[in-house]
Amino acid sequence: MKIGTVKEIKKHEYRVGLTPKAAEAYKNHGHTVYVEKGAGEGSGYPDGLYTAVGCAILPTPQAVFAESDMIVKVKEPLKEEYDLIRENQILFTYLHLAPDRPLTDALLRRKCVGIAFETIKDRKGGLPCLKPMSQIAGRLSIQEGAKYLEKPFKGRGVLLSGVPGVPAAEVVVLGAGIVGANAVKIAAGFGAHVTVVDIDLDRLEYLEDIYGNRISTLYSTQENIDEILPKADLVIGAVLIPGSSTPKLLREKHLKTMRPGAVIVDVAIDQGGCCETSKVTYHDDPVFVKVGVLHYCVGNMPGAVSNTSTNALVNANLRYGLSIADLGAEGALKKDPGLLEGLNVYKGALTYQGVAAAHGLPFTPPREVLG
Repeated sequence: MKIGTVKEIKKHEYRVGLTPKAAEAYKNHGHTVYVEKGAGEGSGYPDGLYTAVGCAILPTPQAVFAESDMIVKVKEPLKEEYDLIRENQILFTYLHLAPDRPLTDALLRRKCVGIAFETIKDRKGGLPCLKPMSQIAGRLSIQEGAKYLEKPFKGRGVLLSGVPGVPAAEVVVLGAGIVGANAVKIAAGFGAHVTVVDIDLDRLEYLEDIYGNRISTLYSTQENIDEILPKADLVIGAVLIPGSSTPKLLREKHLKTMRPGAVIVDVAIDQGGCCETSKVTYHDDPVFVKVGVLHYCVGNMPGAVSNTSTNALVNANLRYGLSIADLGAEGALKKDPGLLEGLNVYKGALTYQGVAAAHGLPFTPPREVLG
């Protein structure tokens, strides 16, 4: 199979779909690999590292798309890339279709095979290709939140850890999944007072067993959220419903009850965000203020630590990519039920129920399209 990767064009996205080692793995399996010129530079991989393992460097994304049977990316295609996608071409990347009707329509129109990293499942029902980015985003959310709490950034001027005689910051983490657990880990490590909120009592029990009285856990009800937000210095939105739009747990009315200069880091923004007032921002202008509360809503947070993120992502998705390349999309999807969960669009059919429900479009079961 001919495998291609292109330079990401989303603002301040520095990750790349293939590292040189991953490209070499595809080569070792007998496949041809095309890399757009400069695609890996943002992650610390110049073109020479790709040519050294036998990749062909092509000058434009148009050339890579035209040559490749499968495109391995990081972020969802942007409008400028829609028309590069060919019928039957395999697109292997994060798609996040639930909040993005134009992209959904474009992929259906192009009749490609869209396999989304974020909905692939492992044997335990986990999300192996989303997990490493969720780990990074959760940890980074505290790092970024701590920075924007500083007064020069219009924050409250609060140090997460406090100091002797001055209380630590109040951090609220909405969601106890992978993002939330990693946010809790870093916030507790900083010495902040952390409250984690979720509807999954088993997850809350797990975190309480780990951290004991260093954190508080709270069952997620609207009443509990209403009560805790006015005390918060930093709120981490870590809610996820795989492949579907995120529920809005924070409403504009809540901002009026919060402390001026408090910070919301809405990690869920890729799936629409869990705060009603959230909108996508970028690394060069990551925050905006609404009702006195700072919102950090960068849609590609892990892109800021691109070398770490690229390697973590490739570690997670390489075996699936190799299976697709070796067996063909249909063969790999039929063989692996977890990979089949990643099939979002197939040659004009919408094959992921959460996306279909989000847009009110017809859903076709993936096994039905494969025959």
